[in-house]
Amino acid sequence: MGTLIDFLHRAILQCIPLLFGSTGEIITEKSGNLNLGIPGIMYIGGMSGVIGAFFYENSLADKSDANGFLAVIIPLLTCILGSLIAGCIYSFLTVTLRANQNVTGLALTTFGTGFGNFFGGSLIKITGADVPSVALTTTSNFFRTSLPFADKLGLFGKLFLSYGFLAYAAIIIAIFASWFLNKTRAGLHLRAVGENPATADAAGINVEKTKYLATGIGSIIAGLGGLYYVMDYANGVWSNDGFGDRGWLAIALVIFAIWRPNLSILGSIAFGGLYIVYLYVPGALRTQELYKMIPYIVTIIVLVMVSVRKKKENQGPAALGLSYFREER
Repeated sequence: MGTLIDFLHRAILQCIPLLFGSTGEIITEKSGNLNLGIPGIMYIGGMSGVIGAFFYENSLADKSDANGFLAVIIPLLTCILGSLIAGCIYSFLTVTLRANQNVTGLALTTFGTGFGNFFGGSLIKITGADVPSVALTTTSNFFRTSLPFADKLGLFGKLFLSYGFLAYAAIIIAIFASWFLNKTRAGLHLRAVGENPATADAAGINVEKTKYLATGIGSIIAGLGGLYYVMDYANGVWSNDGFGDRGWLAIALVIFAIWRPNLSILGSIAFGGLYIVYLYVPGALRTQELYKMIPYIVTIIVLVMVSVRKKKENQGPAALGLSYFREER
């Protein structure tokens, strides 16, 4: 039982960046924008938060004097700003200039990775560290603070109450996104734009505004996944190329969850568990890369099943990835 609880606990820790990324991408895709730049946006969000935390920590004469509110709000705001700018760049290119969404997304991923590595390397040079990483332990401690009574509740406390606030925020955001998309007029307008922008435009819905808002908000949510990874999962340590393929897993999770934010909660936990299952299989360390392929294989299987069954509610938005030309309406 102890091993199972430990496995589930680590799976949840792994799943939070995926949940942030997939929720942000679902909101974006519901507007018809296929943003393959999510991995890059997660890098930008994480590095933007690191920059804010770095300058705040270095402004302190004594790090023990750090203010908890400022230590959290500054990285949060810089993360939100960096992620929003990245989302606006994507929207400007694909919505206003009508550039190809696939190419733009891939370019944004390349740019975001370079952005994170460039500024990560710059901060490492500033600190003069002997190892190629930046440690922001003071800020990380505030992000990783869990409920004070979690340790007293044994296995239950470890499994459900031993996480930082961003972990719970990810779940709340996913639940709220599901409610918003299915139960509100604004959510209906968003889905209408993703299904048929010409009809939505004829009904008086501002297609460009909707796409900009959905992509901007989705980018912010995805960027928070990058911030969580650095400040919580990695204990405040930034290492270049440290994210691995988590951004791509988040995109795969969108298909696995059939574009439903509430299902992405369970899906992200499953993906998080599959990502680390090799640690619990005897002799699997040598073939860990094969085990890390499992989430992608599962996604392909789900995609095939969804395609074969052809249920409308399980399909992606009809206008996903297509630029809207109002003149052709």
